[in-house]
Amino acid sequence: MSSKPIRLNKHLALSLGISRREADEYIQRGRVHINGEIAQLGNSVLPESEITVDGKPLPGSTKLEYVALHKPVGYVCSRKAQGDNPTIYSLLPASMSHLKPVGRLDKDSSGILLLTNDGDFAHRMTHPSFQKTKSYIVQLDKPLEPLHQQMISDYGVEIGDGPSKLHLERTDDTRHEWRITMHEGRNRQIRRTFLALGYTVTSLHRLTFGSYTLNNLTPGTYAATVKR
Repeated sequence: MSSKPIRLNKHLALSLGISRREADEYIQRGRVHINGEIAQLGNSVLPESEITVDGKPLPGSTKLEYVALHKPVGYVCSRKAQGDNPTIYSLLPASMSHLKPVGRLDKDSSGILLLTNDGDFAHRMTHPSFQKTKSYIVQLDKPLEPLHQQMISDYGVEIGDGPSKLHLERTDDTRHEWRITMHEGRNRQIRRTFLALGYTVTSLHRLTFGSYTLNNLTPGTYAATVKR
């Protein structure tokens, strides 16, 4: 923390990897104490202030950090391994264990994954209102019928939590491989969209997330990046 006073909600956001709005909710609910006293909205804190959340000392770093990881297939975006599937944190040094994924890639997907302790940045990258473009290369188990291509691109396909509309570009003559561009980020949206029409996605690789790309990162490697 700086030697100067800092707004409590900003300090909470940096330390916990949440947005300032979420930090304000923590304060409003009485979950935060400063030097043993219940914190109030608008409070500022000093380096020597003792801050607790739900009775526990505030963890984490107050330095904003941004990391781009080339997630390989087979890794889960959680802090605990799921069965035989390792976690993405096994690819990162222990000093980065406090960083949180910005969105998710499922176990069977690969590509660019951002991690940060900046909750406001994560909110701007993932909330639908900011319409961050993401692009993917997808392989299907069989050729995509032209009619189904039109349905997905022009009308959208119902997948249970609303229609899913994706922009498709063919990348080969077999109609098995497609480049997909989308602004949403619903859970397993691409896989569910094709499944609703009788297709199985056999490979899903994220190329870009907003203005971020993998550049020269190889699978399983990472690099510090900057907020854009």
